[in-house]
Amino acid sequence: MEAVKLGIAGFGTVGTGLADIMSENRTMLEKRLGRTIEIKTVAVRNLDKPRGHALAETTELTTDLDKLVNDPEIDIVVELMGGLEAARTLISKALAAGKHVVSANKHLLAEHGPELFALARENNCFLSYEASCAGGIPVVQTLRESLAGDRIEGMLGILNGTANYILSEMTTKGMDFETALQQAQDLGYAEADPTFDIEGFDTAHKLCVLIRLAFGVDYPLNMLPIQGITSVTPLDIEFAREFGYRVKLIAHANSSDHGVEAGVHPALVPYTYLLARVGGNYNAVRIEGNAVGPVMLHGQGAGDRPTGSAVLADILCIVRHLTQCGADSGFIPDNTGFGNAPLKQAQIMPPEKTMSRYYFRFMVADKTGVMAAITRSMADHGVSIAQAVQKGEPDLDAVPLVIITHTTEARAAQAVAKEIDAMDFSLEPCVRFRIL
Repeated sequence: MEAVKLGIAGFGTVGTGLADIMSENRTMLEKRLGRTIEIKTVAVRNLDKPRGHALAETTELTTDLDKLVNDPEIDIVVELMGGLEAARTLISKALAAGKHVVSANKHLLAEHGPELFALARENNCFLSYEASCAGGIPVVQTLRESLAGDRIEGMLGILNGTANYILSEMTTKGMDFETALQQAQDLGYAEADPTFDIEGFDTAHKLCVLIRLAFGVDYPLNMLPIQGITSVTPLDIEFAREFGYRVKLIAHANSSDHGVEAGVHPALVPYTYLLARVGGNYNAVRIEGNAVGPVMLHGQGAGDRPTGSAVLADILCIVRHLTQCGADSGFIPDNTGFGNAPLKQAQIMPPEKTMSRYYFRFMVADKTGVMAAITRSMADHGVSIAQAVQKGEPDLDAVPLVIITHTTEARAAQAVAKEIDAMDFSLEPCVRFRIL
């Protein structure tokens, strides 16, 4: 049986997960494809590091990435090493050499996707990236193929399992942020340096990739509003619960005649929403199409086997193409879902003009006139109050005052927070979250 041969760059968690699935499902894969898939070469940083999967004796282990590009027997290069410049160089060389590429590198695609897609088109190559967003959830395929006939009006979701695990533990077990983060690190859900996860950058990378697929425009990463979860406290989670909400790190994007509104931020999600019930390290994406309506995707957003499964799905798609069309068919894969034409930069709705309801928590001195001053400030800026709760205890220097607003402009909410923070009764900076 004819074999399609892979060159894999990086053989850590995802790489070994991919190899495990290929080994376990070999018979099924051959039935589906009528061909075998073989790992010919694996490039790693350290040849002596123990591996989680025993490679076949015929598989070469190397530190030379160029062997993946220069070997004429390798049909598909699978980039799983992460990072930017080395991965960008490898993928560029592989595409220029006419090799199809599968990548799980959301950071690279967010920063350099348009130029890599252009290079893939020039060389009639697949650049496939299902595993770059939401682990094992088939959101890329859903947007590019299954919902290709719909006008996508909006998306929102939970795209980072580490942040979701931390917030879930804080919600269900009353942990503080630092304890929940340490537990996530102990379980392997969070890196030793968790900055990308907890500050929202990992979620932002994925959102940039999905915006291209949904709306056919490029939203530059450096223009995307990003807020992480480090400001979320058990006190805010408890107040959110009392009002009927759960706190989640949300990625959202909506398209209208006014442009694309998008961002990453903690938000209060009504507990009746399915997103509010996504727990642990799971991910979920809700897509709204003008014809299909709302579609909800839910599953494991990271890990060796879920992400390895997504990588394998891309490989199978390419192998089917090679089987049906041949390597020299002249067929040009549509990697972007929009005919591979260069994507225009999105018309971006200014973040300060976005409309939302808001949760405000002020820590204030327990004295007369505080509520009056706050409500006056809100009225002056056109912010309407829907609910307010103040919980004070005798002899406490600071008491929390929580206000839920009606829908208001982000600029007004920001102005209120800035003005009240400057008042003499304000003892801590205001905490402000959007409400879905």
